[in-house]
Amino acid sequence: MSKSNARTLLLLLLIVVLATSCAYFSDRSNSGTQNNAASAGTSLDGLEVSEPGSMSGYSREKFPHWSKASEFGWDPPESSCNAREAALIRDGEAVEVGRECKVESGTWFDPYTTRTYTEPSDIDTDHVVPLANAWRSGASSWDNEERERYANDPEVLLSVEDNANQSKGDKGPEAWKPPNEAVWCDYAVRWIGIKDKYDLSVNEQEKAALVEMLDACESE
Repeated sequence: MSKSNARTLLLLLLIVVLATSCAYFSDRSNSGTQNNAASAGTSLDGLEVSEPGSMSGYSREKFPHWSKASEFGWDPPESSCNAREAALIRDGEAVEVGRECKVESGTWFDPYTTRTYTEPSDIDTDHVVPLANAWRSGASSWDNEERERYANDPEVLLSVEDNANQSKGDKGPEAWKPPNEAVWCDYAVRWIGIKDKYDLSVNEQEKAALVEMLDACESE
């Protein structure tokens, strides 16, 4: 292969990766992007701005997670699927499912890093707004039923590479953003949508970071 052809092939591969990462959260036209960003900006302005609440009493176990998927808005292929399995099936390609809804293989594109994985064990199920973040922005006052609904909500969950998810931890966008800047717009829109849906607050630094990320929508 000539150097010219090699450069052309590399450019095409880069275009495919960027297009895939932009489309991962949703399939959007340019006008749709602007509408989503404008709507998210309006929702962000309507969120309560306050200092993060106390983490006193917090435990992941207070958010019952990986519950029966069909009871929380998922459409899994089997009734035995839990929310994590349903997320892996939704977010993957050519996913093979065994007995008791065990996800055995497939291909997963991680929108945070633009890397692709073929082992389910490499994939974490991220709560886009982490459970601890939800706790200190309003969920501490919820009952267990509401916390379970949140922890298994299809809109809250996203399949991502495990190291990227661990790097994120319980951080908000003021402290952590996806390394792949091509998804900043979608990430911010989704984050705001979750906080708006569950009437969760934002802090000042978090709001400023979300405004910055929404600016990325203008270039799409």
